[in-house]
Amino acid sequence: MGTGSMTTAIDAFGLTDVGRKRKHNEDAYALDVNEGLFIVADGMGGHAAGEVAAKITVETIGEFIAATRQKEEATWPFRYDHELEFNSNRLAIAIEKANERVMAAVAAQPWLKGMGTTVVAGLINEKTLSLAHVGDSRAYLFREGTLRRLTDDHSWVHEQVAAGILTEDEAKSHPLKNVVTRALGGGPSVSPDLQELAFRAGDEFIFCSDGLTTMLSDEEIHAEAEKEREPQSLCRNLVDEANDRGGVDNITVVVVRVPDASAPKSRVQDSKSRIPAAK
Repeated sequence: MGTGSMTTAIDAFGLTDVGRKRKHNEDAYALDVNEGLFIVADGMGGHAAGEVAAKITVETIGEFIAATRQKEEATWPFRYDHELEFNSNRLAIAIEKANERVMAAVAAQPWLKGMGTTVVAGLINEKTLSLAHVGDSRAYLFREGTLRRLTDDHSWVHEQVAAGILTEDEAKSHPLKNVVTRALGGGPSVSPDLQELAFRAGDEFIFCSDGLTTMLSDEEIHAEAEKEREPQSLCRNLVDEANDRGGVDNITVVVVRVPDASAPKSRVQDSKSRIPAAK
């Protein structure tokens, strides 16, 4: 039987902000260091339906991960991929279950028709990060001064960039830049991209919604990560920078740091949600 326990000490912080243009925050996130679970979801659908989809997704994934701790049989009746670690299977199945619940909510409440959500989720054990994503919410690794994007956007513009039809700069300003090609709520099943990454002391993972990456380039995120390694300050700096540049969408960031071996004992920091008062 696999083990999903998380024994590595880590520092982590999460922050969500409504931004400068939207009235409602349709992002959601979860941060559970006891499980080693970190999630960002970016809902869509309008009239607060996106908020419902994101909340369902975050809650369902969290519940499933907790329920399947060291219990492979609890993943039934979904397909179990024996080429992947237990944690990766847990994430994949949790996302499938979240998609089922989003679809069920739409069927039960017609006003939710058209809602959906992206998701990026990481699950850490003592040596490996299992990573799953659907849509254009992203995960990054900052290691030894280098920022690496771990996820490929499931979006129309990314497909055009990959095909050589658009450049990265053209994609950023394209009218269809917000069109995702894969999302929870888009059909009866969903296929997350999965990967497994052995991490090192000093690694830092950044999970975020596109409210951050629409405003900041990878180079600008890298510059912020270079300036500030402490998760709480880095979250705040990234959100503030995105808002300073216009804050056209909700912004959510979760930062997870594996401390250096020589660092003091790690601590878990409280996560925060910030929504400015209406003007």
